[in-house]
Amino acid sequence: MCIGVYLSTVDRNMQKEEAVRWNIKVSRETDLTLRTFLGSHGMKKGDLSKFIEQAVRSHVFHRTVQDIQTRNADTDPDELQALIDKTVREVRAERRGKGKSGKA
Repeated sequence: MCIGVYLSTVDRNMQKEEAVRWNIKVSRETDLTLRTFLGSHGMKKGDLSKFIEQAVRSHVFHRTVQDIQTRNADTDPDELQALIDKTVREVRAERRGKGKSGKA
């Protein structure tokens, strides 16, 4: 299986994104397994890119979570929770401030 490289504009939720085409190689077994999976779930050929993008995003997210957990493994849980709580409060206050200034 091969996926090429190009730039195009994709409209997702009213936001323009540039799409990049990848050229990748996978084993015939992986190709057949994935295409069989996609077909059995009613997905079409165009859904391959969506499936790969979702899989990559999911994998990157989980690896990021693992990295953060590893980095914070020796941190005191109460100290970590206090930091999280403080950051959440700051972000919420910032968002509330933007929401009020956006309304005229």
